[in-house]
Amino acid sequence: MSAQAQMRALLDQLMGTARDGDETRQMVKFSDDRVCKSHLLNCCPHDILSGTRMDLGECTKIHDLALRADYEIASKDRDMFFELDAVDHLESFIADCDRRTELAKKRLAETQEEISAEVAAKAEKVHELNEEIGKLLAKAEQLGAEGNVDEAQKVLQEVEKVRTKKKDAEEEYRNSMPASSFQQQKLRVCEVCSAYLGLHDNDRRLADHFGGKLHLGFIQIREKLDQLKKTVVEKQETRNQERLKRREEREKEEKMKKTTRSRSREPKSAPPESGHGSGRRGGGEEGGGEEGGVKREGENGRSDSRRGEDRDTGDL
Repeated sequence: MSAQAQMRALLDQLMGTARDGDETRQMVKFSDDRVCKSHLLNCCPHDILSGTRMDLGECTKIHDLALRADYEIASKDRDMFFELDAVDHLESFIADCDRRTELAKKRLAETQEEISAEVAAKAEKVHELNEEIGKLLAKAEQLGAEGNVDEAQKVLQEVEKVRTKKKDAEEEYRNSMPASSFQQQKLRVCEVCSAYLGLHDNDRRLADHFGGKLHLGFIQIREKLDQLKKTVVEKQETRNQERLKRREEREKEEKMKKTTRSRSREPKSAPPESGHGSGRRGGGEEGGGEEGGVKREGENGRSDSRRGEDRDTGDL
């Protein structure tokens, strides 16, 4: 990749698809089914194992650093749950690798000379010490490349201790079988990357394997898969708790609404009658009595005057 292409890829990774206003690149969104979700999470085996003897070639889905940048920006505001897609992808890949490992073990068991269980256990011990030496040497080389010379020296001292143990284990293994059989290369399948390891491999070969891109790439994929599984479980638990909380809130609101409705349906009590109306009616009756008394007095007066007039007429 040229320097210009590297700069372009770096800008895509930092700024996303909209960095230069190219509308054609914005037509494909990171949420599109054609986009590799494992690539967005930086764990696609096609990227990790590129350039190794197990190079898978180009992925069938879209890989774009700009889309990864878009996803990282969008995931800060809301969760996309792309981890589920990545887990399915990596689980399928690791399952295929494990099947190849089991097939390789069966082929070795069929082709290699059969040995007793005791001799097999001693050979397995040598293999384990070889693996430990290879990992320590790869670690020492990495520390040296990072400038941690003192730490690298400590690791190399551990390597010397393991080499001593390996020498004793090889001696036990050699004494447990004929010399002709001991000279034959006893192979073993690496449980991580399914590569073949020899019982008599030297330290350089072991360091190249355990510190190589293929073995470390498989370690990265397996560790990423475990991490994604934990993330998925945590997010599912959080999501279930949020759903339960929302359900409780809805039930509480519905209960309050029912209580309000029941109160509104209760019959209202009639207000007490006021005494002002009866007072007015009583006053009217009293007033009517007074008016009646006045009328009767008038009538009595008129009858008295008539009787007086009759008397006067009689006298005449």
